[in-house]
Amino acid sequence: MTMNAWLFTRYEEEDPSKTSFERLFALFRELLLYTSGDVTEALSWMNEIDRTHGITTPEYGMADFIQDLLDRGFLKEQDRTGSPAMVPSALMEQAWRRQALDEIFTDLKKSRPGKHSTRFYGQGDEKEEVTRPYTYGDPFEHIAITTSLQNAHLRSASGDLQLTPGDLEVYDTALQVQTSTALLIDISHSMILYGEDRITPAKKVAMALAEWMTTRYPKDTLDIIVFGDDAWTVDIKDLPYLQVGPYHTNTVAGLELGMEMLRKRRNPNKQIFMITDGKPTCIRKGKRYYRNSYGLDRQILRRTLGLAQQARKLQIPITTFMIARDPWLVRFVDEFTRVNAGKAYYAGIEGLGSFVFRDYKESPKRKGR
Repeated sequence: MTMNAWLFTRYEEEDPSKTSFERLFALFRELLLYTSGDVTEALSWMNEIDRTHGITTPEYGMADFIQDLLDRGFLKEQDRTGSPAMVPSALMEQAWRRQALDEIFTDLKKSRPGKHSTRFYGQGDEKEEVTRPYTYGDPFEHIAITTSLQNAHLRSASGDLQLTPGDLEVYDTALQVQTSTALLIDISHSMILYGEDRITPAKKVAMALAEWMTTRYPKDTLDIIVFGDDAWTVDIKDLPYLQVGPYHTNTVAGLELGMEMLRKRRNPNKQIFMITDGKPTCIRKGKRYYRNSYGLDRQILRRTLGLAQQARKLQIPITTFMIARDPWLVRFVDEFTRVNAGKAYYAGIEGLGSFVFRDYKESPKRKGR
């Protein structure tokens, strides 16, 4: 006989310092992401929740909340006939990205922005406290004036201080690493199958990573690619609106486009992150698609593993974040990872963000060349 077990935790009351708008906005922002930016549907859900749980008050109702969204610039009204009455604004898109970063990377707020420090020293752009003798070609602005004058003083026996080239020292500079990342997101139909929404966590991770990189590591580059039957690039502003389509999983197309985008990047540190929940089931053969959703098709598998090997030769490691734990899928990902000499994580949708960020920050490709 089995028994049900219940785990009770302490009830945390909502922050009383939050205003009515802030409380409703947190819920609305989440619902709007789930509806891929459909304001009408998100507000419909808000009204249903209000009827069931009473989330508004007589002093501040849904009409007041909607007006505040417009007044504060989070929504904008459309003028075109047939278009939705209201759509998210650029300010809302920024709020989405910041919220995603807060949710996934809250423990990273205290870190110093803008640096990828390494243990290598050389020509760089961040001054260090370490100094070394001046050599021809060192920038004059890096000369350590105090240390150089001290050297001259110690060398001069008399009070006549003369500065010679041998006295000069310069601040060394830490080599700052720049990394180009291609983030591949699976938008095939399986990302919403089996009663589990996997695309929304993937969108959150992409938004958080984009916000982190653009604010902390502005010299890094991020190309975002979605793949289903085909693959195409999307802009950061498009991330909240991504939707799963009636697609198969053309992993080959995603990898090919990712490698093509990285070839255009000049810095030597390149990597691919791929978020997926299933096996490759589709490739292009000329102008036609070849699809097989049953098992691991040898033709599709051969093309996929071939790209993994090609990326390895180009020194592009692929890190796969697998939102599934089926044993035969795990074996496929293990083989794919071995061929590429990359890495794989079998993450649930809850822990996906921390896995992606940790690997981005601690990537072995972050070293000076």
